[in-house]
Amino acid sequence: GNQKATHSENSQGKKSQHAEEAIFYMNCRAAYLTVLKSSLENIKSKEQLSLVLQQAGRNPSQTTINKYWTSQTTSLNFDDFCAILKEEKPATKSELLEAFGKIDTDKAGYILHDELCKILTTRGDKMTWEEVTSITNQADFNCSGKFDYNKFCELYLSTSEQCCKAARDRLETDPRLRQQHFGNQSENFSEGISLPVSKPSPRVSRKTDHKLPKADSRAPSRPSSAQSSKASTSTTVTVGASSSRNTKLIIEPDTMKGWQHAQCKGCFYLEEDGEIISHRYRLHLPQRSAVCVTIRPFNIPQAQGKSCHWLSVDTALFILKENETQENLQLVSFTELQNKEMFGWRGELGAGVYWLLPFTTGCRLRKVKTQISGEAKLVWRDEDGELALTKEFQAALLDIFETIDLDGNGLLSLEEYNFFELRTSGEKCDQEAWAVCKENFEMKKNELTRQGFLDLNLMEANDRDGDPWDLWVTLLSLGYNKALEMTEACPFVIDVCAERCKPRIKAISLEAGGSQLSRAVCRSVVNKGEPKVLDGSDNIFIYTYRSGSRITSVIENKSENKVIIHVNNEQSKNCLNNRGLMVFAVEVAPKSMMVSQHVMALNEQEEWIYSCVHSLV
Repeated sequence: GNQKATHSENSQGKKSQHAEEAIFYMNCRAAYLTVLKSSLENIKSKEQLSLVLQQAGRNPSQTTINKYWTSQTTSLNFDDFCAILKEEKPATKSELLEAFGKIDTDKAGYILHDELCKILTTRGDKMTWEEVTSITNQADFNCSGKFDYNKFCELYLSTSEQCCKAARDRLETDPRLRQQHFGNQSENFSEGISLPVSKPSPRVSRKTDHKLPKADSRAPSRPSSAQSSKASTSTTVTVGASSSRNTKLIIEPDTMKGWQHAQCKGCFYLEEDGEIISHRYRLHLPQRSAVCVTIRPFNIPQAQGKSCHWLSVDTALFILKENETQENLQLVSFTELQNKEMFGWRGELGAGVYWLLPFTTGCRLRKVKTQISGEAKLVWRDEDGELALTKEFQAALLDIFETIDLDGNGLLSLEEYNFFELRTSGEKCDQEAWAVCKENFEMKKNELTRQGFLDLNLMEANDRDGDPWDLWVTLLSLGYNKALEMTEACPFVIDVCAERCKPRIKAISLEAGGSQLSRAVCRSVVNKGEPKVLDGSDNIFIYTYRSGSRITSVIENKSENKVIIHVNNEQSKNCLNNRGLMVFAVEVAPKSMMVSQHVMALNEQEEWIYSCVHSLV
């Protein structure tokens, strides 16, 4: 009986502890997202650090700020912020009264204004006389030249709580921030996808105990939920060095002799808030045929010898069949086979129209702050004072030309040029403006040549009298940094081969994947992945699927209520995920499914271990 009582008390204690941790975690994110756009964005200055701490109900002194932001600090991430909040507890009323009591030696409950001003302007983080008088003159605690510190403490604490509450309320009312609150990247792949109909429970593997390797990453500042949650399940996958890139993909030319071929290029672009957008395509097959579809990062010919960050970015294509309406797309398959950097699918497709939706997990295409020694020069003036493009800028423009020349014919059509314009300026060029371009810049067959494209950019520089501002806007929107390196974009190329007919592929739009792609990603993992039920919950399933060099987990909530799932990757080794967080939480709507995370190897030359615990809060 005593053992049962002790066990019950321990269980209640753990639940209470976990509830406190969940509230702490929510307050951290609420404060962080009041100042920053995403939990994946870093704090970049002392001023930002001070601001987010204030939003979390702290009132940091300059000494406190300097403690966490030293001369070596360049940025702090969300984990660091949570660690600071763990250390810097909010002041309690008794602590504040005790501090004022040291000044009020008579214990009268008041301090003379002159005495308070003298202390606050000469000790600690010295305030100015104006700052002090702006406080003492407020009617709430100004009593005939004396400062009522009891009332001040009450107002200070209530204002601090109101600040925290306002941040939490903002999360509740803003759907985009609500996703951020639970660790989601600001992209549509993390949306909850409603389940169309209920279906029989899938096969469920029994949970087995795994001996987990010791994590090689630092312990996160947020609490681990695995021990205190009421239901959890763990998954461990070990992948050998480089084995993730050796899946056989049978697309040898000998096996496709006589097949007809279509090709189209495109690009993933990283938005400021971490969202990824890309071209989307329509594929037309005149008749039923065996088909091979592949996607891979595009190795720009002109970029040989340069640092090509995008070549390590993972790519995939989801093939959807168009039915009665464009909104009603049905997942056919996806490129799950891998050969080095290429992903592909081979099978039979009936006649009709298909949508090809490119996808990347975001594990390697993400915001990364790099130290750049100096800004590249874009233009210069010759001996006659005429403006010219630097060799480095010309090389970058030719690389861009190769990327936006979607059909690869060495020329830019109006349609191709408009994708470029939409990305860089948000506007489109009409036929009349294109005719003006034709009069001023070199064209062939009504398409812009490489030289014409260079001259167009030179004209833009001349229009601003050599000011490179507009040129940099173009470059940055296309994923280039100030050193003219493409670090926030990934050009790719799609190839389609068909045995019995001529396939036609065309870029239709440049946008985020949206719910269609999100649904396709979830459905592919549910169809192919290994399902596990959360112990203690019959309605929540975790699906884990490895496709080549990446692992994806999807949470399916079959219950009538929303659930919050804590995700803990502390035991993983040599891994990186699309969220950039070791520990996070996601909210899953009733009768829906959503991506928990995508995971890849940090270093593919070494073994990597995916070890994740999903726990119900």
